[in-house]
Amino acid sequence: MKRGLLILLVLAVCAGMAVPLLRSERIMTWSQGRSMVSSQLGIAAAEQPLAAQAGASILAKGGSAADAAIATSATMGVMQPMMNGMGGDLFAIDYDSKSGKVSGLNSSGWAPEGLTLAYLESKGLKRIPGTGILSVSVPGCVMGWWELHQRFGKLPWKELFQPAIYYASHGFPIAQWNSMYWPAYAAVLRKDKEATRVYLPGGQPLKLGEIFRNPEYAKALELVANEGERAFYDGAIAQAIVKTSQELGGVISAQDLSEYKAEWVEPIQTDYRGWKVFEIPPNSQGIAALMMLNIMGQFPLSTYGAESAERYHIEMQAQQLAYADLHRYVGDPRFAKVPVQGMLSVDYAKTRAGLIDAGQAKCDFQPGTPPGADPNIAFATPHPGTDTSYLTTVDRDGNIVSLIQSLAGAFGSGVAVRGYGIILQNRATGFTLRPGSPDVLAPHKRPFHTIIPAFMERGDLHIGFGIMRGGNQPLAHAQFVSDVVDYQMNIQQALEAPRFNKFGRGGCSYLIESRVPKTTLTGLSVLGYDLRVAGPFAEWVGGGQAVLHNSATGVNNGASDPRKDGGAVPEPSPQN
Repeated sequence: MKRGLLILLVLAVCAGMAVPLLRSERIMTWSQGRSMVSSQLGIAAAEQPLAAQAGASILAKGGSAADAAIATSATMGVMQPMMNGMGGDLFAIDYDSKSGKVSGLNSSGWAPEGLTLAYLESKGLKRIPGTGILSVSVPGCVMGWWELHQRFGKLPWKELFQPAIYYASHGFPIAQWNSMYWPAYAAVLRKDKEATRVYLPGGQPLKLGEIFRNPEYAKALELVANEGERAFYDGAIAQAIVKTSQELGGVISAQDLSEYKAEWVEPIQTDYRGWKVFEIPPNSQGIAALMMLNIMGQFPLSTYGAESAERYHIEMQAQQLAYADLHRYVGDPRFAKVPVQGMLSVDYAKTRAGLIDAGQAKCDFQPGTPPGADPNIAFATPHPGTDTSYLTTVDRDGNIVSLIQSLAGAFGSGVAVRGYGIILQNRATGFTLRPGSPDVLAPHKRPFHTIIPAFMERGDLHIGFGIMRGGNQPLAHAQFVSDVVDYQMNIQQALEAPRFNKFGRGGCSYLIESRVPKTTLTGLSVLGYDLRVAGPFAEWVGGGQAVLHNSATGVNNGASDPRKDGGAVPEPSPQN
């Protein structure tokens, strides 16, 4: 009888007939493409599953979240060389589960001593070139690894680099997302003979599934593993960087490298409906995410639909207000007065929120004057970085590291360090040459930075998260926080939820994903927004990772954005 009913149901489906549900059947709906990863042990989440696996293997050896983050980061530099590596910068936020302390690490590099306004003027340049040796600032990544390990590491330093060395030496297959990205920016590599030789074998970008080996980069990793951070800033690698700079007419000196130090900083924070949200302070743009949340907090977003025009309108207007201030006031606080407390003032947020018209999009918000600000300061015009790698780790004790690293643009400066295959970043493009700007170029000054790791917590719940994509990052962070807080999404749902991004400075042009309901798109257009509808999972809105530790249950969760190649990989069970 049951077999006969099953046959009839199959025939009916094949014939396109509507089939009534049996009373005993239940329909389960699913609002996300993947499930969260859950474990009582640690988790590493990254854009490349093999890199996340490297972090998970370190956790299995008894490593801390910091150890796992370093191993994952080093491996990401091998597998995603267009985004990150030893030639780039790094920021991190660490959550210590025993003390509850949240620490910030600024390991962004500074401008070479010889890269001055007068020098560029003597070369006939009115701006810093987008690529080439004059776009290079001192890389901070390796120093960031060292500082993380010195303060929070458990395993021997050398052990953390073995997965990265293995993949650089033995090779790995090019993943799907990278296979699309690599050829799009091959022209950057072709400007430098060494970069072409290393990263365009046979003169062509790597294709899906092809094996890529980088033995010279493996040699550099081995030097760092054996000699510590001084191999990069004082030793053979430093010498090679200086020699490369001299060959190409650059100004990087041995002293620029040897004097560089990372800086432990106090994260800036705000309260969003009972959740504490943390970002790295300037010279990064993390403050814009907190300003957005302060403005969004003046509206009852939870009463709007998660994908409603009302919700998106408030967030888009909050973004414009926050970014207007970001691009006027943020710079390296060692050189410029940045009114951080005033920018994060709730009273100031209320004033800014009062400028929003619920019935109409405003597209020309001007910077405000937060308490402590100089109203006469010149506008900054920083070049936004676009290409970034974010990762996050949690260990079995609940410690969390939220880490982001970048070369700024795709393949950075396009310059490869001779003999070591290290692509140098073009983060000096974060400077302006406009005197009086908070981001005006100066020797040993840090440039404006787009890359930002984040952390949020309430009670027993602690979340490390980040979403990449240049100037989109504060906007994406605020959307993620709202999805978790206002709409009670889990971290996987919040990463997958439809997002939008702003095109250019000023105006009301936005890119938005096609999964947003048509009624919402129509409503936003009526309000005055110029929308470009992209695919369902658009690279332009960025991809992210997240981990969550529940200190009451001891359970960890991990999530990875389907907009990238990545995954959240749990620590394997202990083996005897």
